[in-house]
Amino acid sequence: MEVILQPDRHNAARLVARIIAREIRAKPDLVLGLATGQTMEAVYRLLVKLHRDEALDFSRCRTFNLDEYVGLAPEDPHSYRFYMNERLFHQVNLDLRNTRLPDGRAADLSAECAAYERAIADAGGIDLQLLGLGKAGHIGFNEPLSALRSRTRVKALTPTTIEQNAAFFGGPEQMPRRAITMGVGTILECRRCLLLATGFDKAPIVAKAVEGPITSMISATAMQLHPRCTVVVDEAAGSLLKETEYYRWVFANEPEWEAFR
Repeated sequence: MEVILQPDRHNAARLVARIIAREIRAKPDLVLGLATGQTMEAVYRLLVKLHRDEALDFSRCRTFNLDEYVGLAPEDPHSYRFYMNERLFHQVNLDLRNTRLPDGRAADLSAECAAYERAIADAGGIDLQLLGLGKAGHIGFNEPLSALRSRTRVKALTPTTIEQNAAFFGGPEQMPRRAITMGVGTILECRRCLLLATGFDKAPIVAKAVEGPITSMISATAMQLHPRCTVVVDEAAGSLLKETEYYRWVFANEPEWEAFR
């Protein structure tokens, strides 16, 4: 695991967008794993800008999103399909036929989860997985006690997650109680992982995820097992990390990051 600290949330999102852009330019048919949430909005705005200003080409990319709420139609403004269409898919030259999210309205949810796993495998696996970090330490909707070898499945959402996301639905009563999510094991199979977290409210869980023990109670700790995981945080989110001087030294000296310094 590599940790990169940036001065503020704008610079953190900018670095993540630049890493994604570099990967797309190096492999135009990149298979991208995508995430949603407020933290990702800045990343998608910057990717759209790179597409418009620097001709970043998404035409051969394929995408798989981490999760989707059970029961929401794609055109529902609260669905993650709607979120992705509005913030990225409709604003760049992605072929919508190459974008996929779990179908939260599938008649057979178990079959939909199995089909999602097959689709990822048929695409050759995910090259670059973008991740956010929930306040409960979850990646995707892998809530506490998610098995580290878990696959795409339906998960009941915790009260913490419902509280965190309820404002987007106009209150907890309107929010779905279940979601389809890639499993921790599914995520760990990606070739490269890129996790972004910003803000003081994320500092306690960032410290646990990066420097704490690996535990199914905090699914993000599983990223410590990934052979190529980069964690990008702003100074606020990284304020409780213990090894910040080492992380800064690595970013300042490793040849891989020379183009980003």
